[in-house]
Formats: sequence, structure tokens, C-alpha cells
Amino acid sequence: MFVAEESTLAGVFGLAIAPQQHPRAMYSYSFPVALFVLLCSMLAVSPAGAVEVRSPDTRIVVTVDVDDGGAPRYRVDYRGENVIRDSKLGLHFASQHGFDSGFEIVEVLENAVDQRWEQPWGQRRLVTDRHNELLVRFESTGKPARRFALRVRVFDDGLGFRYEVPRQRGYSAVDIVDELTEFHVPSEATAFWIPGRRFNRYEYIYRTTPLEDIAMAHTPMTLRLPDGVHLSFHEAALVDYAAYVLDQRRPNVFETNLTPWSDGVRVKTRTPFVSPWRTIQVSPDAVGLLNSDLVLNLNEPNALGDVSWVEPMKYVGIWWGMHIRTYTWSSGPLHGATTAETKKYIDFAARHGFGGVLVEGWNIGWDGDWFFNGDLFSFTETYPDFDIVEVTDYARDNGVTLIGHHETSGNITNYEKQMDDALDLYESLGVRAIKTGYVADAGDIKWVDRRGVAHYEWHDGQFMVDHYLKSVRESAKRQITVNPHEPIKDTGLRRTYPNWLTREGVRGQEFNAWGDPPNPPEHLTILPFTRMLSGPADYTPGIFNLTFQGPESKQRVQTTLAKQLAAYVVLYSPLQMAADLPENYEARPDAFQFIVDVPVDWEQSIALDGEVGDFVVWARQRRGGDDWYVGAVTDEEERQVGISLDFLDPDRDYTATIYRDGDEADWQSNPYDLVIEQRTVTAADTMSLRLATSGGAAIQLVPAD
Repeated sequence: MFVAEESTLAGVFGLAIAPQQHPRAMYSYSFPVALFVLLCSMLAVSPAGAVEVRSPDTRIVVTVDVDDGGAPRYRVDYRGENVIRDSKLGLHFASQHGFDSGFEIVEVLENAVDQRWEQPWGQRRLVTDRHNELLVRFESTGKPARRFALRVRVFDDGLGFRYEVPRQRGYSAVDIVDELTEFHVPSEATAFWIPGRRFNRYEYIYRTTPLEDIAMAHTPMTLRLPDGVHLSFHEAALVDYAAYVLDQRRPNVFETNLTPWSDGVRVKTRTPFVSPWRTIQVSPDAVGLLNSDLVLNLNEPNALGDVSWVEPMKYVGIWWGMHIRTYTWSSGPLHGATTAETKKYIDFAARHGFGGVLVEGWNIGWDGDWFFNGDLFSFTETYPDFDIVEVTDYARDNGVTLIGHHETSGNITNYEKQMDDALDLYESLGVRAIKTGYVADAGDIKWVDRRGVAHYEWHDGQFMVDHYLKSVRESAKRQITVNPHEPIKDTGLRRTYPNWLTREGVRGQEFNAWGDPPNPPEHLTILPFTRMLSGPADYTPGIFNLTFQGPESKQRVQTTLAKQLAAYVVLYSPLQMAADLPENYEARPDAFQFIVDVPVDWEQSIALDGEVGDFVVWARQRRGGDDWYVGAVTDEEERQVGISLDFLDPDRDYTATIYRDGDEADWQSNPYDLVIEQRTVTAADTMSLRLATSGGAAIQLVPAD
């Protein structure tokens, strides 16, 4: 039994990289000794111009070299076609010579890994990590002496590469002012993207445009090439570094524009350091992107040890009522977070087997314009009509946990001063989950230095990257899971810190309450191929009162009821909210039954079909169970989808309970037309289902025996 250790290569350069740690249940699979030697021995390769590394299936080829001026660069070919043209590599520093030109390749090391590891929770229990690795060492050809390495890992579904900078003279402390990494892409691509470095963070409607319409874009950004090949650009293992946006400096050439500190520096660090992985998913079609674990595989294993206390769950909460103005966050006659109201939600959760109840607005600070009230929030003092001890005792007696809430309004100094006391309070009360919030315009995150001077940062700059991770680590010490809203984008760190269950970072359900415009019908058909490639999203699905301001109001949910059910399968999250008011579920118990039944943790997940912005079909198997769930959603177009059931056990019959759009369903004129039917099916069957305009279907498949 063996695991290929990345620390072996790290030792060559004296880099401070933690060795691979085995998670609570991690499996490695043995190979014959000869094959082991072939795959996992370290080979020193004499550099001779360009060097390359191929994916295990040989379809992806990454080439690394230097140009005539000694500038490092790379390119990517897929199935013999160039998909990333010659693109720059390098770094610029504030006070030292850059890693941009005058370099040569002095050493190349190769490695290969083929292993499986187990997630404590996730879209699939067992994850295959199969990749070939190249470590390319660069040294300057003149003075001053400079050196760095580029580590490249190539999987069958894409690649990741990162910079590794060892200790060296003159580079003890460094301020990175620019990262030169480029992605030079084919000009004929169609892009699916949201704008980067804008006030509303990641909460934008995705655009479908030619490349020429993009200035700066957040990642993941997905491209469709004319031959059907799909590429998606993102990053993995973002730790103590700035996130980047894709900046189109020249036509078809995107640079990694690192998010700056308020003083203009991008990253403040010391050697040795490593950058996050720059990732490129590569697939012959759209569905292949969905079935990839590339980002997770580029993260370090579980660092928390025993995480049996981490519990995926469904939850309800005092939340949607504030968005539709049934309640208020602030105190007063419509205050939502009262002891009595919370107990009603606890009763509802207990009746239907839900694990948690979220309560927003329980703590001092919500009165007035709380968007700008970050200095006033207390995270331990309650409003008079909310008894947190009584509520948590009542929840515990009913087998439910309170999901605590910390809204910071972007004031980090105020929150961090209280963080220990606030988390200690939750720990003492048995609160095992927390939702944090950072409502502030991008660029308005506030911290105050020792002189009392306020500074304002971006949500995705290095300052906040460190803060979000601090919150996760401090919560883990108290066995509390974390769900941040207005977060840093997911880069797979849930593998390393499994208490980081989910996050927002998406234009979610609340925009249907007050957004101008609400989320359009194609929204849920783009998210799986873009935002969801980074990781779970707390989209908060399950609205049953779709026209809460009346059918003529523009403020409505632009889907059918069946599509709201399908979202529980299509939009993955291990912490999944039934977002509507309890009375709206009680009015439709037959439809609500699917939300009661559908799991949030999976043995395996398979994307069956789909095209970006048109439709998507997912199948998922309950972790530790034999039942399967299928979700299908479409955009504004009505369509017929064929769903092959060949993922089922071929030796069993299944009872399929189907929640589908009725024959007259239409999201605008008849969104509630829902048909619930049962039939017996086998793995040999194919279901043909009509999806209405902005419609969907949700299917439960249970072994008949």
C-alpha cells in the first residue's frame, strides 16, 4: 500500500509544504512493484529546450519552455489541437527583480500518482486522483541570481500549475505587485461569465458572449470552443494569497489580475511560498466539466483529524420572510427572530426530520440601516424578545440544532474582537453550525489598524482570504461548521477543512424577492457549468409560493414548482435550505414530500446530460443507501429530455416517484401545474420527460424490494 508523497519533490527546493496527511478514512490501492516504480519514482530529466507532460490518457499535453529572452511560458494541446497558445508565466515584485525574463530551465522532475481517497461528505464518497506531474526548476542566467519552480499536474480532465518559490538571497520578504500568468485562448470561443472587481462581488447574472465583450471576469469562467470542447478557468487551494480575476489585457489573452490590498500591493509574503493552483478544466463536451474532481484533488487532505461531528443537513429558517417583508431583521412589531417564532420553526423542522433552524436578526445591531452598522453589531447580546438559552434547549430537546448567524456588515475588526466569545457562546449552547455574513460593497471591507486608521479591502483580497480561513479554523476548534455568505470563492479547501460545508458566492434565491431583475429562467442551467464547478452553493431553493407579490408582479420566482424541486439535485450543497415559509409547505404536502426525502450527502453523482445555458440532468445516489435521485432543469425553452437509467443496479427493479411539470405548465402563466406519479423501472429503461418553460423534473428511485 502506498501514497505518492508531494513532500518528496518539495524537499528538493526546501519548500515549506506540509506532507500529505491521511484523512479520517483515506484509501490507497496497491500496484505491482514494477508499475509502482514506473509511476512513482522521481526522475531527474536533463533539460533540453521545451519539456512536456501528458495526461494519463495522453490527450492533454502541457509544454513548458522559455522564449528567446528567457521568459518562462507554457501552452496546452488537447487531442492534437492547441487550446492554450503560448502564454506567459512569472511574477513581479515591489522591491526585487521579477521572475519574468532571463531564465533557463535547469532541472525537471517527473512523478505520477494513481490513488483513491474518501471524503467525509461530498458529491461522491470515493475520489480518484490520477495525474502526471512535472516540476520545472528555473534559474536566472545573469545577475541577480533568482530561482523558482513551476509544478504542473495533468489529469484526464484538465490541469493545474502553481509557482513554488524557495528561500533565496534578497527575497526574504516580498510584495507581489503582479502575477504574469496568462491564458491565451482561441478567439472563436463563447464565454459564460460574470464581471470581476465590481460592487456586488460574485452576485451577478451570468452572461453568454463572445470573448471581445469581456474586460474582467470572475472565475470559474467557462468557454465553449467551436468544436464543442469546453474549458473552465479557476484556481485551487487559495491560502494566504490574493484571489484573481481574468483580465483581458489584449484580445483573447487573459491575465491573472490579483486582487490588491488597499495600498496597491497584491500579495504580502515571505519565502518560501507557493501560489494557489491555476486550474484549467478540459472536456470534449459540457457534461464532462460536471463530472470532474480536479479542483478538490489539488487541495491538501483533511487537516482536522476526526470530523465525525461534521453533519450535512437540510434546514429551515427565519430568513425568506425578511426578504419578502413578512418579518424584519430589526426589533419591533414585525421582528422575526423571537423566541416564540423560532420555536414554531423548530417544531416544523422536527416534524419533517430537518437538522437545523437558521435564525437571523436575534442579536443587537440590526436596528437602523444595518448594511452600514458593522461597528454596532454584538455577537453575544440578544434582543429582549429572543432567549437564546431557551431556544437552544428547546431545539436540542427536539433533535434540532440552532444554526447561529453572524452578520458583520463587512467590519472585520469589530467581528474579530468578538469572535472567540461569540464562538464560545455557541459551543456552550450546543450550536454546531454557523452562517456568517459580509454584506458590504466589494472594496468596502473595513479593518482598523493600531493607530485607529480605517482601511478598506476587497472581499477576495489576501486580507479576507486569511480572515475567512481564520473563521473556519476557529470554528473547527469548537466543532462548528461554517457557511459564509458574501464569501471568498470556493477553491476546494473543504477537502482540507471539512467543516467548511458550503457558501453563498452566487446570485441566489433572495434576488427573486427584490432583485431588478429577478434570476432569469436560464440561471439554474448556467450555474452548474460555472459557479458550481468551484464547489457547493447555498442557493436556498424550494420556494413554493412562486408569485408571492401576485402573478403580475415582476418580483417572482421565474420557474415552475417542479424546477424548484429539481434544484435540490441539480444545485449541490451539503447544507440545503427549504427556504420558504412553513405554511407554504403545509399547503402543498405532496410536493413537499420530495424535499423531505431528498438527501444532501451522496455516494456518487453523475451528470447525465446538458448544455450550458440550456438544460442539465444530474443523478445522485444516497450515501450509504441504494436509492437514487434525478434532477433535470431547463431554461426558457420547453424541451423533451431522455434520461437513461443505466446507472441503476441492473439486477433490481425500482419504484420511481416522479415530480414533473404538468402538460399545461408554464413558468409565467401556470407555474404550479405539477404531476406526481409512480412507475416501476429498471436499468434498461429510458425516461422521456417534458420540461415546461423554465421547468424541471425531480425523481426518486427506490429499490422495489
